Amino acid sequence: PFSSLWGLVYECYKATCFSFPLHQTLGSAPMPVASHSMRHVRALDEERLMEVEWEDGGQSLYPFTWLRDNCQCPHCTLRSAEARLLLMADLDIHTGMDSVEVTKDSKVSIVWPDQHMSVFDAEWLKKRCFSDAARQAMQEELFLNERYYWDATLRIPQVDFQEVLHDDGAALAWLLALRRVGIVHLKGAPAEQGQVARLAERIGYLRLTFYGHTWQVQDKSMANNVAYTSGKLSLHTDYPALHFAPGVQFLHCINQAKEGGESEVVDGFHMAEQLQREDPEAFRTLTSLRVDFTDTGTDYCDFMLQSKNRIIDVDSEGKVTKINYNNATRDSVLDLPLHQVQPFYRALKAYVDIMNRPENVVTYTMKPGDIVTFDNWRLLHGRKSYISRPDRLRHLEGAYLDWDEVMSRLRIVRRNVHGDA
Repeated sequence: PFSSLWGLVYECYKATCFSFPLHQTLGSAPMPVASHSMRHVRALDEERLMEVEWEDGGQSLYPFTWLRDNCQCPHCTLRSAEARLLLMADLDIHTGMDSVEVTKDSKVSIVWPDQHMSVFDAEWLKKRCFSDAARQAMQEELFLNERYYWDATLRIPQVDFQEVLHDDGAALAWLLALRRVGIVHLKGAPAEQGQVARLAERIGYLRLTFYGHTWQVQDKSMANNVAYTSGKLSLHTDYPALHFAPGVQFLHCINQAKEGGESEVVDGFHMAEQLQREDPEAFRTLTSLRVDFTDTGTDYCDFMLQSKNRIIDVDSEGKVTKINYNNATRDSVLDLPLHQVQPFYRALKAYVDIMNRPENVVTYTMKPGDIVTFDNWRLLHGRKSYISRPDRLRHLEGAYLDWDEVMSRLRIVRRNVHGDA
């Protein structure tokens, strides 16, 4: 059984036609803790590996060097900081083993040639097994890299603002959905400035940029950003003019326009996947060519930014990790050989056309007190043009955070809610 909060978030996921069970979709349910016990352990001296045979019949192999490097004794590890004290200069990377055994309390005890002793817990070793499956499971536990793609049928997950501030379960639901789906609406915030800062304190701290710790999205004369106008904003990520763009964005609606101003979002990772499937050459172009972005003006202080970013970043395995695209700040400088200019435009147009297909765009209207939180490395967001009146000026307050701080808080609240499991 799950709380009503988990149920609410789960219903949002089911509405997107995902077929994943809840523990796969959110990672919300505490996984049962398997008690791993060892049947036998031995040193394979020729291979310089320690072999553990588990009671369930499985086996794990651990390199001698890695075991010595990660000795958990007080001389080698500062337990209060979970930090290594053993210096690399003092590590014998060709070490052997004098002896290894399973102790009466089901730990592995190793005596090294210099008579130093290391003791390892079975659970600690099992989690750090070097098998492909164990490594993948550990990376997913640490980074939650699995994403669930969506299109215009998405019902954006919603949680209560006050519950997120005061309840770890609600905060965990919010952060898991933010990581997995990329966007969450928080409802019920006071319709006044300062709420994005309050929400950021739930994480850690805000990302300071040239627009300040927070910034006010309003019509401004001599606007230093196209967002501070009433015209349509095309789908974009924020701040590709920085080499390290903010990972997460908060936008709080304080006042909505008299007419128009609807928000639009697309799943940039999903659109990149569609581009790769439909137009592999365009995908290769956008993942290989570095494009110039610029941003110049005065706000928190004066600034003159220049960056070079790929429109679509991929990792060593070709998996999409980040989108960098803002048509307003794409520079007129295009540092490409002449023969690559037209292929670049063709590729970018193909990607933008996919993003603008009605079946891919989620449109919603923010109401005063709503806060939208989203993954700025993944989602592209935009806004329809709007009309304000003097007694009803459209006003959003925004703020940025980085994924390092967000993931840190996610791990902490997950531990608080589910324990070390």
